[in-house]
Amino acid sequence: MTMPDPVEVFRTEAAELLEQIEQGLLDLEHQLDDASLIDAVFRGLHTLKGSGAMFGFDALASFTHHCETAFDRVRKGMAPATPELVHAVLAARDHMRSLVEQPDQEDDETGQRLLTQLQQAVADGGGAPEETAESAPEANSGAPAEAETVSAAPAAEPVTWRIRMTLPENAMANGTNPLALLDELRDLGDCEISVDTGNVPPLYRIEPSELHLSWNVRLTTDKPRDDIEDVFIFVMDDMELSIEQEEPGGAPAQATPAEPQSADPEPIAAAEPAAVAEPAPQASAQSPAQAPAEASAPAVNAPVQETRQKRAAENVRVPAERLDELMDRVGELVIAKSRLSQIAGNSIDVQLRSVSEDVERLASELRDTMMVLRMVPVATLFGRFRRLIHDLGRETSKQIELVTEGEATEVDKTVIERLADPLVHLVRNSVDHGLELPGDRAAAGKGEAGRVTLSARQSGGEVIISIKDDGRGIDRDRVRAKAEASGLVSPGQQLTDQEVMQLIFAPGFSTANAITNLSGRGVGMDVVKKTVEALRGTIDIESTLGKGSEISLRIPLTLAIIDGLLVRVGSGRYVIPLSAVEECLELSSEDDVRSEGRSFISLRNSLVPFLRLRELLSTGTEPDPYQKIVVVSTGVERVGLVVDQIIGDHQTVIKSMSKLHNDVATFSGATILGDGSVALILDVGHLVAAGQQQEAQLRKAG
Repeated sequence: MTMPDPVEVFRTEAAELLEQIEQGLLDLEHQLDDASLIDAVFRGLHTLKGSGAMFGFDALASFTHHCETAFDRVRKGMAPATPELVHAVLAARDHMRSLVEQPDQEDDETGQRLLTQLQQAVADGGGAPEETAESAPEANSGAPAEAETVSAAPAAEPVTWRIRMTLPENAMANGTNPLALLDELRDLGDCEISVDTGNVPPLYRIEPSELHLSWNVRLTTDKPRDDIEDVFIFVMDDMELSIEQEEPGGAPAQATPAEPQSADPEPIAAAEPAAVAEPAPQASAQSPAQAPAEASAPAVNAPVQETRQKRAAENVRVPAERLDELMDRVGELVIAKSRLSQIAGNSIDVQLRSVSEDVERLASELRDTMMVLRMVPVATLFGRFRRLIHDLGRETSKQIELVTEGEATEVDKTVIERLADPLVHLVRNSVDHGLELPGDRAAAGKGEAGRVTLSARQSGGEVIISIKDDGRGIDRDRVRAKAEASGLVSPGQQLTDQEVMQLIFAPGFSTANAITNLSGRGVGMDVVKKTVEALRGTIDIESTLGKGSEISLRIPLTLAIIDGLLVRVGSGRYVIPLSAVEECLELSSEDDVRSEGRSFISLRNSLVPFLRLRELLSTGTEPDPYQKIVVVSTGVERVGLVVDQIIGDHQTVIKSMSKLHNDVATFSGATILGDGSVALILDVGHLVAAGQQQEAQLRKAG
């Protein structure tokens, strides 16, 4: 089994830290006096700096140190939090991400510019940090020194502190370097450090990757207690830590093991690795000198620590490609299960049928479990747009409020990944074309701040993601005129309202008067349409001139395995996604003949158009005496599909079509049946659109 690359592990964790920092900054922009948000951003920067230095990302650690220093000043009340500071650190955060991805980049011009912007932001808020890029601490020592700040206040009198630290057994396996923590303590002042080996097990029980040592530190410093706690800021939740101020004339805190050590407990330097190499015999009793240090730890620490370790064990980081591979194996199992079910159905062997039923049940449960593993909340997608809205507001001089709804709605991770770019285009389009400038909104009787709402909800086997704005809406006459000028439609050509709306997704179409950084090239909405169609989804548009627009993407919950309805048309078998099926009706030969030329059925006082798949697929066969109509819908619109036989439900493993069939819009994929034959999966969205178009033509002709 190959071990994960530590550098790649750090990059993954750094990406999470950078995301947390960005979200914290965006929250802070609206609550500049929130101390908890300031502390959260500081902790994220502090952790990123220390971890970066530990893994050899020296440029990242050095650059991050300056942002940490700025927030340290804010945290200690030496400078206020301002929008300019938030914007400067957001820009710096982007550079940190670049340093994570390319740690050896030599061009530091961007970094110097960002540091100048950061210093100016702090200066405008009440005083700049006195350090510059040249005076940043060296990051080669495993963990950079704690951020130093310069204050005009007189130096405080030195105080002696007694510190006892015990890290969890898995600390080093998780990347924590205890010597780096001791180095940071030593940098705060004069300290004496002793190691306690009383909990080291016998040699035959020692695991090299586990930590069984504790340290006692006597630190004399003029720094406040907060600076000592900051040393442990990103490991404090998982360790035993005691910090006590020594009374004047008090005895120094020393670590005395439970049993006499083979070596004298001389104070050791934090950077001496040899001091922790020799374990002592296992403890059998507690010496009086050790009691005060241990008494300062909370009595409930042991069960709390056990709970934390248990909670940590409940979450496992798994690479996405392994989930994809597992999904492929589950898909093959589902196909094999279908084959077994078909063989068992044709057999009189009772035991074979029993085994087949067990395998079918287990395969279904495994499929459902796998589906849950692949599902992620859309909050992971929506969270990215807070930064985009922040940047767009500054770029367009518009006041924008972002509202998110239904963030707990879960979608397949592949869908989330592929929807990211289309949603970026839609949000940018709403801001640029939809929302007005504050003055224009005020003149129209609206609030100066425009609102963009991202929402998600589940409907059957689909998730509906909507982007709504309260802007100027879509001018249909302008869209029509632009389309005619571009040659997309002929002058006088009859178009429905939805057809006019769909023109904005045509390649090269744009209503912008000039090309800007946001729009004007006519490629963004075309990308949206192609991506959504590739996901077997559809796009709905609603807009009211002067009030705003809403674009809804209807996307399948998963792209891997679906429940389908297996039908026969002629001699071929096809699959209809079960989530789109509303009901099934019988169509006799008399009704079939009677409906020739109009293709409508009356369904509970409403007319529903239907398509004869036998004609659409050109089977060249005669219809069965009693055909069936499968009524399908995409949420609003409905259409009936005439088939010869409904075979039954079928767990469908979706296989993509070949490149030669990319332009065949009737099918969205294929699947393998139990007998090894191939069945094509019908694209319900395309068929519904075709049915509605047929209905419009018939109504127009009538």
